Parts: sequence; C-alpha cells; structure tokens
Amino acid sequence: MADLPATPILDRVKLPVDLKGLSDRELRQLADELRAETISAVSVTGGHLGAGLGVVELTVALHAIFNAPRDKIIWDVGHQCYPHKILTGRRDRIRTLRTEGGLSGFTKRSESPYDPFGAAHSSTSISAALGFAVAADLGGDPGDAVAVIGDGSMSAGMAFEAMNNAGHLKKRLFVVLNDNEMSIAPPVGAFSAYLSRMYAGAPFHDLKSAARGVVSLLPGPFQEGARRAKEMIKGMAVGGTLFEELGFTYVGPIDGHDLDQLLPVLRTIHARATGPMLIHVLTKKGKGYAPAENSPDRGHARAKFDVVTGEQKKAPSNAPSYTRVFAESLIKEAEADPRIVAITAAMPDGTGLDLFGARFPKRTFDVGIAEQHAVTFSAGLAAGGMKPFCTIYSTFLQRGYDQVVHDVAIQRLPVRFAIDRAGLVGADGATHAGSFDVAFLANLPGMVVMAAADEAELVHMVATAAAHDDGPIAFRYPRGEGVGVEMPARGVPLEIGKGRMIREGGRIALLSFGTRLSEVLKAAEALAARGITPTVADARFAKPLDRDLILQLARTHEALITIEEGAVGGFGSHVAQLLAHEGVFDRGLKYRSMVLPDSFIDQASPEAMYRVAGMDAPQIEAKVLEVLGVSVVGKRA
Repeated sequence: MADLPATPILDRVKLPVDLKGLSDRELRQLADELRAETISAVSVTGGHLGAGLGVVELTVALHAIFNAPRDKIIWDVGHQCYPHKILTGRRDRIRTLRTEGGLSGFTKRSESPYDPFGAAHSSTSISAALGFAVAADLGGDPGDAVAVIGDGSMSAGMAFEAMNNAGHLKKRLFVVLNDNEMSIAPPVGAFSAYLSRMYAGAPFHDLKSAARGVVSLLPGPFQEGARRAKEMIKGMAVGGTLFEELGFTYVGPIDGHDLDQLLPVLRTIHARATGPMLIHVLTKKGKGYAPAENSPDRGHARAKFDVVTGEQKKAPSNAPSYTRVFAESLIKEAEADPRIVAITAAMPDGTGLDLFGARFPKRTFDVGIAEQHAVTFSAGLAAGGMKPFCTIYSTFLQRGYDQVVHDVAIQRLPVRFAIDRAGLVGADGATHAGSFDVAFLANLPGMVVMAAADEAELVHMVATAAAHDDGPIAFRYPRGEGVGVEMPARGVPLEIGKGRMIREGGRIALLSFGTRLSEVLKAAEALAARGITPTVADARFAKPLDRDLILQLARTHEALITIEEGAVGGFGSHVAQLLAHEGVFDRGLKYRSMVLPDSFIDQASPEAMYRVAGMDAPQIEAKVLEVLGVSVVGKRA
C-alpha cells in the first residue's frame, strides 16, 4: 500500500459532530486532508473518484453546519459519497470500498445511520428529501432534509416532478444543485445550457465578496438581520427564474470549492429558511487531482491506480469486451444501413456508443439521464421509419419499463434494445445487477428476447436485431471481457426463436440461456470424468422459445435443467410453462431451473457473486448429480 497522507485535522474527526469545534481555517485544512485521503483510498480499491473529489468542500460545509444524522443529507446517485463516508465513522473501513464484505460504493441505509436513504440510480434525492421533510412535519423523524443532486441528474423528469411538488407544499427543504457540467459524460440538453447561461456573467470574485458579506447577517446583535439575510440571498440570485417559478428560493451560483463562500451562505440559509431552497453550487469533477481533472470523464470510475502518476493497474485483457464487440458490430451494420441510429441515456462510454458516435455523429443521440424519454424517443424514431438501437444498462432499463410496454410493445414498434451489464456486475453490487430484464421483457406480447452466450454470438445478435422489423427485439450481454472465441468477420442474422445444440449426450440435458454457457461446459467436462455425459444446448432465445429443441430435449432425456443469469420468472419459467402445457411432466420428466436467488447479492467480484448465487460450474455439476440421484463420490444414492 502506498504511504498514507498526513492528516492531523482529519485524525481528530471521528464523526460529524467533531467538525463543530473546528475554526473555518481548520475546516479548510480538513478539506485538503479529506481530498488526499479519498485519493489514497480509491487508489487501493478502485471506484468512483472524480465525483467525490468534486464535493470535498461541500461535504465538509454540510457536515459542519447541519446536524447529521438528525438532519438527513441525501446524496443523489451516491457515487460522490466517499468523503461523506470518511467523515461519518467509516474511515477505518474506507479501503474496503466495493469489495466483498466491505463498504458499498453508494449510500446504503443498512450501513450507517448517516446514510438516511440508499441510492445508486440518479434523480431520486429530491423526492426522498421531500418525504423526510413531510414526515418530520407529521411527527416522524425530526430534522432538516438536504438533497445534493448533480446537474446531470437534474435532467431527469423525476427531479422536476419532485421540485414541482415541493414548491406546492412549501415545506422547509434544502436542495443543493452540484453543477459540475458533467455527469459521467459531459451533460447534454437545454437544461445544461440554461445552467451555463445562468453563471456565464457572474465572476467568482464578485460572488465571493457577496458571500463574505453574509457573515454579518448571522445571529449576533440581530438588528435587521432577518430582513438583510433575505435581501442578501435575493441579491445573490443572478438567475434562477426556472427554480423560482417552481416555488423555490434560489441562491447562487457560488463557488463550491471555496469554503469562504460555502460556509456563510449555508449558515445563513440554515438559520433563516422557512420554505424550499435551491443552492446552486459550481464544482469541478476530479478537483485537486490532475490525472482525474485531465481525463475525459474527469476520473469518473477508476481501477486501482498509482497515486503519483494516476496510472491505472488494469489486468491485461485476453478477449475484447462485450461492450466493444457490440459497438463495433453496430458500426458495421450502420455502414450498410443508413436507417440505423443509436440512443443512449448519458452513458456513451459505458455502452460503447462513443465509438459509434465518432463514426456516425449525426446518427447518435445522448438524451441525458432520462431513460423513459430514451425509450419513447426510440419509439418515435421507429415509427418514423428509422432503426433505433436503444442502448441502456439492464438496471437502468427498469426505469423505462412503462414506456417499453405502452409506447413500444403495444404498438409493435421495431425498437432494438441493446441491454448491457446483464447479470451480476461485481463491485457496483445489487443496485446495478441486471437481474430482471428477461422476466419483465419476455412477458410482453410480440417481444423477442435474446441472450448472447459469448462475444461471437453477440455479433450475430446485433445483425439479427438490425434485420428484424416485425416488432421490438432485445438482446442482453454482460459486463467485462468475452470468453476468447473465434470472431466472425460480420454478423449473420439468426433464425428467430431457434437455439443450437452444443454437444449431445444422454440421461440429462443442460439448456443454457446467456453467458453461463461457459460454466455449463466446465460442469459437463467434470461430469464426463464421472461417466455422465450431459447434452448441452444454447437456447439463444427466451422469447419466442425454441419449442422443437426444448420438447426434443424433454422427450429424449430423463432430466432437463435450465441455467440463466436472471431472476425467477424469466427463461426457465417460460420453459416450465411450455412443458406443463405440453403434458411433458405427466411422462415423468425431472425438471429444474437454475436462476438467481430471491435475494439481493452484495458487491464482490462477479465470480464470487455467482458462487453466492449457486451458479458456477461446481454448483451446476452438483445440481446434475442431485437430480440424477448420484452421490458426491459417484455412487447411486
């Protein structure tokens, strides 16, 4: 481990209450030490670095002025919460971030009373904070509610729904708009442009002078303190019309890295506010660490790295990532078909659409953090004669489900859903697991649902989706590298609803859906050593099912096991429905479905998570032995 930074002030802070006795000068030094400690910790574990560095001073100011955990500080998304965790009694575990048994990379209610609301998806903080504020009014938990939301998260409709409601209810509520001109990628859309216009003509030195003037308004010989505080706040509002129309008192913009501004302004509004307040804070993602500031994503997500150089310590890859395979395959299809367009919801890098966008900038659309809009926008493109590939992580597609049903499926519009991060994803944990998409898509009439078993299959599924014009189609693939199979030069459209036989055997058939196929094949090899040779097949489609293949496996084997990287209600449930309808169970077939367990699995490596889920090769082998009634030592039970 690299040498730890010197942190004499931070060493005195065990909980936020310890900030109350620090002078403003000591708070400034604390911020510097907190930034150094955050960089040091993330260099050991990897994780979301840039967002946390951008809110170091803001974190110090909030905890110095508000009274957590009585006051509820709610971090939108939560990937900026590492400094908050260090100040709230978790410093001794901060170098376990995102590891098995360690601290979550996001806020988590079960982890600490200082995390009043769990978050890892965006734009939920204002709604939650308003809930806390109303609950306090009704006799629930007392204390103020503070939502810290980024400019990227403010592009989602949910944030404005919450602000509209808060302005109507007029409850005391604090919303800190952390405006760093970035979410993961640079922000897009009219709202971002609106924020830029608001502070374009307001030099920081003018705002700094105004903020220092607020000190005189703090409790003391009150005089006309209340009136002057109100006028000072009003005078600082260089913009804010939109927020004021929604019923908020607007303050800002102020320099989020200058505690000489943050502290007096927050002290004043904390003392004087009676209704909803919006504090517009300007920050820089990755602030104070050059390798983060200079990277395209401002150091958003980092592998373990060298603190001095910023060089990331990534293991060499033996195969291309599924995300890159998707992007390169889509580019090839788009070169041959000018109607192909691609849509992402603020994740161009994560989905590979940065590559597509570089090749086809006019056919690439980043709609911001707005998955619902992304889906319906794609539906409109399809209705207008285009071939949209709506490219969204599985966990985020959940947010657009009503639009998938109402705007796409019912109208049988040929939207192509490219679903990245399918299955268990590792360090991001349960909030980012792609567990439910098969279950919630395969029950929709007319929807085609595919899962790639390896990177070569993904190439063919991109081609299949591009060629498919009869209603919506979805294909899923995991995070990380492929398995190293030989790659085709160009994808070939698959026959809809047809799987493939991998190897033929006897007694028991293993029917895989998705990338567990590699583990199934490992299990088959181990079983062969025991004298059991299972049949192995790749379903390819959860909908429509390959009826012929499934019924053939059921009729020619005494047992059938399906394996998938999804929750109950998905592929295996559809197979069971088919078998029951066809009366196969009446003929004595033994059937089992291996799915993700009915629980949320905490962060660990993907391999460890699948081991916990009971879906690695040894556990597939054990399931076969159990179904066949064979003991572990290889004798009949």
